[in-house]
Amino acid sequence: MATAVRSAPLPGDSTLVVDPQFQEDLWRSRSLTEKTLSSVPDTHRSCIHIKTLQLNSSENSKLQAMASTIGIPSAPVLKPLSENFPLETGLKRIYEGLQLHQALLETISTKLEVKDKVNDLKADIRDLGIQIRKMLKMIRKDVVVQQTPSPVELRLPGDYEVQVAAHLTLVQLQAFGNDVNHCLRSLVQTNDEAES
Repeated sequence: MATAVRSAPLPGDSTLVVDPQFQEDLWRSRSLTEKTLSSVPDTHRSCIHIKTLQLNSSENSKLQAMASTIGIPSAPVLKPLSENFPLETGLKRIYEGLQLHQALLETISTKLEVKDKVNDLKADIRDLGIQIRKMLKMIRKDVVVQQTPSPVELRLPGDYEVQVAAHLTLVQLQAFGNDVNHCLRSLVQTNDEAES
């Protein structure tokens, strides 16, 4: 059922999906998403030194109360593209989520001892955001998106909170990145169907 929804024709967007420039930006976005996702584990290893904070742990859900105490906002929800969740909405939410994670990493990195990998990850997220913004502009020339992330205020009184904030941000970024990957993959499927 989900596959049928995911690969359904996109109302109003079908001509854009087969546009060569849109396709190029789409492929670049997918590549940057995969690069970002593959960087998350290395970034986590480089800056998290508390052994109990593991990236793919079932214990992560127990830290959600701490996420709200620290002030980490949730990522925007992405859904399969459909009439109720059109391409423009999907791309806007992807862009907002990238801006959020870039801002979170910016705030957290000022408190980290090791920040090289975090800075590389922020650059990848920024580059992906540029691609998503270009795709949005192709859909609606008059679309207004914020070019730089709004700063995020986090309550980080000590090293433990900094570690948890970095950990939870990377866990959330990984989950959001997987959702972005699914969303972009559904666009590629739609394009393949439109061309056949």
